[in-house]
Amino acid sequence: MATSVAQEHKARAAVLEIGRLRRRRWERMVGRWRRSPVGIVGTVMVATVLFVALAAPILARHDPTQHHRRERLLPPVWMEGSNPAYILGTDQLGRDIYSRVLVGSRISVIIGVSAVLVSGTAGAAMGLIAGFYGRRIDTVISRFIDIFLSIPFIILVLSVIGVLGPSLLTIILVLGFTGWASYARVVRGETLSIREREYVLAARVIGSSDLRIAFREILPNTFASIIVLATLNVSSTILAESALSYLGLGVQPPTVTWGLMIADGREYLASAWWMAVFPGLAISYTVLGIIFLGDWLRDVMDPKLRD
Repeated sequence: MATSVAQEHKARAAVLEIGRLRRRRWERMVGRWRRSPVGIVGTVMVATVLFVALAAPILARHDPTQHHRRERLLPPVWMEGSNPAYILGTDQLGRDIYSRVLVGSRISVIIGVSAVLVSGTAGAAMGLIAGFYGRRIDTVISRFIDIFLSIPFIILVLSVIGVLGPSLLTIILVLGFTGWASYARVVRGETLSIREREYVLAARVIGSSDLRIAFREILPNTFASIIVLATLNVSSTILAESALSYLGLGVQPPTVTWGLMIADGREYLASAWWMAVFPGLAISYTVLGIIFLGDWLRDVMDPKLRD
């Protein structure tokens, strides 16, 4: 009886200790962020995009979908023949480029974040189940991941969009469910290692259920890898959405997206370069900021690179 009580106290102490270690890890991460120029620059760039996306209706000077036929193809304000009311010029229908770039950021952020949430949630769940239970379940899920990854991305996307039709929800679901496999592989590998650690065994000793162990002891310790992967995948998702919109397979007009703006401007590159250049710069700025932030997170959270 005394031995059983001692083991239970030891197990509870181990669980409390892992909680303290988690808090210390986040404190160290904040300290490293303050000393990292790349992390600070990436954070500022991403924060700027998020602010613009949230405040776009306030910052926009014109209705981004309203046509002004008399103001067609006006150049940016610093060029001859411009109109001060249109800072970045207008497109072939007289729509304000500045307002369209601001409003287009909302769609990119919504699709990027939503698709990553879908893929991250689905992939983490599959990887957690495979790594936690192992054996036949792990084999079945692993083979399913291999089969899924063998399907070309463009064929899968075209098939789904062809059936459901291009829309905001369709793009989110397509980009979300085509990216889950990478999360599943990462979480599965982490789970196979974590499930053998002392605090997980201690949780079993005190009678914790499989569900509690999986979601309270194992999953939180995979968050570092998930966050790094998710951060980097947001940038690739934004690029994929822009490419689909450019090809006419993404969100349809009158919704404003950066990809559609570039598609509209491809026929006017010689005479009205600003139609494609400014949304292209917005995409580059957003993706670069996310890459900077993701690289910093990887350096901080990856034990092999931490030192």
